[in-house]
Amino acid sequence: MSRLTLAQAATIVDAALAKGRAMKFEPLTVVVLDAGGHVVALKREDGSGILRVEIATGKAYGALGFGFGSRELFERSKAQPVFMSALAAVAQGKFVPVPSGVLIRAASGEVIGAVGISGDNSDNDEIAALAGIAASGLVAQPGKAGA
Repeated sequence: MSRLTLAQAATIVDAALAKGRAMKFEPLTVVVLDAGGHVVALKREDGSGILRVEIATGKAYGALGFGFGSRELFERSKAQPVFMSALAAVAQGKFVPVPSGVLIRAASGEVIGAVGISGDNSDNDEIAALAGIAASGLVAQPGKAGA
């Protein structure tokens, strides 16, 4: 069984923030959760809004909870809004169904965590998440498996 290490999570956070700075994104907040949904690493850039930690965590938590990236959750929420509202109640509002909640997989394919980013638009947040995961040498899954 693979585990997400603090060193890997720190690399993801730092590389994601570096990507955001390089692309001149708004200030970002990056949260990395392990497979059990526990925070391993978190950084909030100066100027990132006060709700960004909760939003980024909700994106990552949703990806873990459903077993696919939050981009897929976003697509499903458009097609099934009533079902998503029911799921939000069941999850006690802990997930955010918009892009940039990205599953982190080990080389073996096993889900070992998720990253969520908030601060810019969701597509840009996802660009930073993908850059962070790539820098760690792990595998990103922003939507459905194989998509």
